[in-house]
Amino acid sequence: MKKLSKHLAFFLILPLCIACSSRVQNPRFVINEVLVINEQNYVDDYGQRSGWIEIFNNTAKTQDLGGLFLTNDRSNPRKYPIPKGDVLTKLAPHQHVLFWANNKPYQGTFYISFELNPDAENYIALYDESGTKLIDEVTIPKGQLPDVSWGYKTDGVKFNREGANMLAVLEKVTPSTNNYTLDKNEKVERFKHQDKFGASMTITSMLVVFLALVLLYIVFKLVGKGSVGLNKRKKEKDTTVTEGVKPETNEIPGEVLSAIFMALHEEQSDVHDFEHTILTFNKINRNYSPWSSKIYGLRQTPRK
Repeated sequence: MKKLSKHLAFFLILPLCIACSSRVQNPRFVINEVLVINEQNYVDDYGQRSGWIEIFNNTAKTQDLGGLFLTNDRSNPRKYPIPKGDVLTKLAPHQHVLFWANNKPYQGTFYISFELNPDAENYIALYDESGTKLIDEVTIPKGQLPDVSWGYKTDGVKFNREGANMLAVLEKVTPSTNNYTLDKNEKVERFKHQDKFGASMTITSMLVVFLALVLLYIVFKLVGKGSVGLNKRKKEKDTTVTEGVKPETNEIPGEVLSAIFMALHEEQSDVHDFEHTILTFNKINRNYSPWSSKIYGLRQTPRK
């Protein structure tokens, strides 16, 4: 019974394995985009315009194109051998490289030995180092328009899940970069579609400005009230401190002022007997009259 169940499981799994193995796989190198007629598009290092072929590294590791073959002739798969030893032929994961189809291979590694025919169907193929195993191929139909390229909308996706070839005319010409580039904001585009005349945008912008002004008014109002309150509290505090302290009297007594004025007068009148540059103040300690009494200036006491 166990053996029967094992055999049954094997026969059930086998068709799934066969289906998985028979699914069309995208190659490691994909001829990702082709431009046949180049009139107003990308120029090469020599400033010339010609048709070009873009190859995409469809793996997660660096791959070297050196030693592979490019051709436009089914009967001659080794038409253009890609030179070995050029560091630029080493493609980083999911990166692109451009080959110019100008029939001038002497110009460098990326200038191939054939041209693309604008009046006929163009077959392009990439072969391995032996020149016998096909890596990828593409056929561009005749009747091409200037500056319109063919390729895959998603880089490296040559086949969909059903195995159908996804080659198509691209909306934009994208040499050496992703075929799908997002140059529009979906939200903005949706808003434009829903608001054709801009009424919602106008109302929204006015509301934003109004709310901003209201917010600024509230902020300035609160800041002003706070500063006024602080000033009031500071004044009250200063008044309380002043009332609690008695003012100091800095008045000079009259007799001191009289002595100072007399000394200055004597100095200016030159009545000093000595110490011309020194002011001398001597207080007389007598109880019956102040020290500034005139009687002390007399030589003799008046007789009665």
